Amino acid sequence: ADCRYTCHQECRSLIQLDCRRPGQGELSPESTLLPPYSLNVTQTVEEEKPEPPTIQEIKQKIEKYNAKVTNCLLMKLNDDGTYTGFIKVHLKLRRPVTVPAGIRPQSIYDALKEVNLADMTDKRTSFYLPLDAIKQLHISSTTTVSEVIRGLLKKFMVVDNPQKFALFKEMRKDGQVLFQKLPLTEYPLYLRLLAGPDTDVLSFVLKENETGEVEWDAFSIPELQNFLMILDKEEKEKIQQVQRKYEKFKQRLQQTLKEAKGKPG
Repeated sequence: ADCRYTCHQECRSLIQLDCRRPGQGELSPESTLLPPYSLNVTQTVEEEKPEPPTIQEIKQKIEKYNAKVTNCLLMKLNDDGTYTGFIKVHLKLRRPVTVPAGIRPQSIYDALKEVNLADMTDKRTSFYLPLDAIKQLHISSTTTVSEVIRGLLKKFMVVDNPQKFALFKEMRKDGQVLFQKLPLTEYPLYLRLLAGPDTDVLSFVLKENETGEVEWDAFSIPELQNFLMILDKEEKEKIQQVQRKYEKFKQRLQQTLKEAKGKPG
């Protein structure tokens, strides 16, 4: 009340105050602390979650969505209120991924039988996935972001930890491209339904799960060795580019000096 000290209500019993009022000496902590109901406490206000849409509302949204679809990628409502549809995911990975070495591409038979080719060998190799590759997925309204990430990694036979990746939604507004990381419990198909089929309004992007610092402990020894090999190769290529650049510059200078020989200043 006098020194204007602010703390959380839970921390009140741990606070030792040394407050002094002019002319009255030292005050006891209890006399300076305000009652709990008047403490300046920071409280977390839970956002009110909107009510889930009814089956009738979902049906109307799906009909409106399908009316805008220009291809065969329609959404379908099931009797239990769930629905299925398609989403496209852009792969924008800047780092190499780890895949089984010496494994043939997955066939339709393997997909139908749910054969995991990655389990057939312990050998691993790393390579870069094509930048801006697009993968189309048929999912349900109950499919979460976590399941989408795992499904993508399985299709490309990527054996990296799924926690190294994150799904983002990409939006365009006022000429700007905005990215927002989606929580693992979010439902991408519902977002697609609300935004409509136009990918210029909303699209999904798979990127590295950037958390500030790279958590090297999450990588295995072979992965780290592959990263070093790739970095070493990139470094040598960069050095060669710089050398070629300045070699051409040197040749032009020598040619210019040769042509200017004997000419006045």
